[in-house]
Amino acid sequence: MSREWPGGLIRKTPVTPTGPYQDGTAPGVWTLDQMNYWLKQDLWPIAGSGATPIGLFGGGNGPINVIDRINIASVGNATDFGDLTVARDSLTAFSSTTRGVFAAGVISMWTNISNVIDYVTISTSGNAIDFGDVSIQVAQVGGFSNATRGCIGGGATPGAITSIYYNTIASTGNTTFFGNLVVANRAMSGCASTTRGVLAGGYEDTTDIEYVTISTTGNAIDFGNLTVAKTFTSSGSNSTRGIFAGGTFGGNVIDYITIATTGNALDFGDLGTANNGAPGVASSSRLVAASSGTLLQYVTISTLGNSVNFGNTTVNRQTAAGCSNAHGGL
Repeated sequence: MSREWPGGLIRKTPVTPTGPYQDGTAPGVWTLDQMNYWLKQDLWPIAGSGATPIGLFGGGNGPINVIDRINIASVGNATDFGDLTVARDSLTAFSSTTRGVFAAGVISMWTNISNVIDYVTISTSGNAIDFGDVSIQVAQVGGFSNATRGCIGGGATPGAITSIYYNTIASTGNTTFFGNLVVANRAMSGCASTTRGVLAGGYEDTTDIEYVTISTTGNAIDFGNLTVAKTFTSSGSNSTRGIFAGGTFGGNVIDYITIATTGNALDFGDLGTANNGAPGVASSSRLVAASSGTLLQYVTISTLGNSVNFGNTTVNRQTAAGCSNAHGGL
């Protein structure tokens, strides 16, 4: 029989916190063991912006201009958000809490590589608006951001390049040179904490992981290695842990890193269905990975384990880009 103490705050059996995970409520007092239990259930509330964690998927093989929207905190099929200004694949994306930015890409079979940057207001469905241009025409780039600055790194022109460029997300304009990668590469994938941006994987069977401090400029520094070589992975992060899931050559393997440290990635689990050239979007609790078809899968970032089905995108999403208003860089 449960016992309730004065004020209704302390109970023998703790009350389940009220979701969603971000901006939920926990009216009571728990021990650390109880709190850890709810964390593992993806139910312990954390501070957040109060906004619904929205993920956007844009562009893709075809090329296509379609942008899809999902609510990362729930499960279900994506809905149509709007269109990019230019249809393209092999592009990248980064975001703040308010804006999603899509950059670069291939317009037609490597004969027309784009330097276009366009943006949307994440809370409002609609077509993208011109933002500016990347300093070079480039595709197969990786992207990451904090709340202020978005960066893209590596890529192909069509040969692999070392350059990293950045924009101030709240403004519009062309990119500025940030620094260089340790190794020239393309088809890398990115994630970030509020201070560090990380790029990993790429062609030529690489397991390379590199990082920069987003608020400064300068060359990337070696971080460590993935467990297996990966290209075009579904990547994302919360404020502490980065996830790199599947990808070309990577099978269904999911890797993770602790962003604040350096070192090699560790095994996280497996995707239920291997993907190929598919984007990922993240909130503080979940990474949602697209596939080279329409399938969406997700994992809980703070735990280890295999992916769970989420729903489907409105169109096939190979070599597309993803961003959200709730990732670990914000």
